[in-house]
Amino acid sequence: MSEHPATTGKEATTCAIIGAGPAGMVLGLLLARAGVEVTVLEKHGDFLRDFRGDTVHPSTLRLLDELGLGEQFAALPQSKLEEIAFPDGDEGLVVVGDLRRLNVRHPYIAITPQWDLLNLLAEAAEKEPTFTLRRNTEVTGLIEQNGVVEGVRYRERQGGTGELRADLTVACDGRWSIARRQAGLRPKELPVPIDAWWFKLPQHEGEESASLTPTARDGRFAIVIPRSGYYQIAYIAKKGIDASLRARGIEHFREEVAAVRPELADRVDRLGSMDDVKHLDVRVNRLNRWHTEGLLCIGDAAHAMSPIGGVGINLAVQDAVATATVLAAPLRKGEVTSSRLAKVRRRRLLPTIAVQALQQLLHKGVAEPIVEGRRTGPPKPVIKLMRRFPKLSFIPAYLIGIGLRPEHAPAFARRVS
Repeated sequence: MSEHPATTGKEATTCAIIGAGPAGMVLGLLLARAGVEVTVLEKHGDFLRDFRGDTVHPSTLRLLDELGLGEQFAALPQSKLEEIAFPDGDEGLVVVGDLRRLNVRHPYIAITPQWDLLNLLAEAAEKEPTFTLRRNTEVTGLIEQNGVVEGVRYRERQGGTGELRADLTVACDGRWSIARRQAGLRPKELPVPIDAWWFKLPQHEGEESASLTPTARDGRFAIVIPRSGYYQIAYIAKKGIDASLRARGIEHFREEVAAVRPELADRVDRLGSMDDVKHLDVRVNRLNRWHTEGLLCIGDAAHAMSPIGGVGINLAVQDAVATATVLAAPLRKGEVTSSRLAKVRRRRLLPTIAVQALQQLLHKGVAEPIVEGRRTGPPKPVIKLMRRFPKLSFIPAYLIGIGLRPEHAPAFARRVS
């Protein structure tokens, strides 16, 4: 089934997926290739939204190859990030993560607009006869009967409403998941000392870099991500100061950016107002239980991640692959039980905990001292260790680029490109 407007009333599918982000689209594609009838509901009319996770890590690049989509992805506009490095005073950069040391086909992080990736996945999924994508269709609530989730209620942008019954509903609707909230699933919040403010600045000819280079000065902290034709920049500061930062106005913010990244001073005037600066309320949390009967949460709906390391999108994709691997056959047979849903969490819990523990360590040991003005980078012993033993940069590169228990495309979803 191709994409089409929803009709008001009651309908049915085997698997309803809430949200057409990376997790939702990958899961929809994989289940459709398994012959499962799947409907993805997306409240927006397109994928064109800035400052989403645009980093595609080696584990996801390998997955795209396995799905037969590697060549198509390679043709998309993108830049390649091969190193994660910190400035070290007069000694230049110290590389803390060298992805070129990974023994993989794609030893880099591809940075490409998320909407391009989602369009690629949607085009591939729409070739499957059991796949439906419904844009402009916002999920407004769950259908529950005797404690069992039996589908979703939705509202179309044109005003129509309806119900979609499903054997399984999968919440891929992010850290503010309406499905998670209505099911009574509450995440445990972990302490986070920082927030992020995202914005774009133009890139001059010849400036493109293969390194992600965080820079800190006087309690200011910025991460510059090279994109195709421009820089995507995260300004990192103490949590809870968004209101005061905006009250000071755009001129003050331009000065802050120029102070931490002087090479950008000649273009900060491209920021017209604070409306050009998007605040991210950084959260790190996870559900103790990822499911209730008839409902499964994955990706940010199950575990919100810090932007540190850019791993959120890739963990969500890994969750989706694990979900399809575990549940495709039970969905075809109508045998999705709570024990099978719990198996997805068991499979993905260790990688989730490991990444969150690493992020908390980086928050406490690097980000917090920087935004408090106590330091301008990683601890000196870490820098000395990396300079003396550069091969150690393989470890952060592996944890960020590949991660624990990387998922491979199940046999039913594989294609030759």
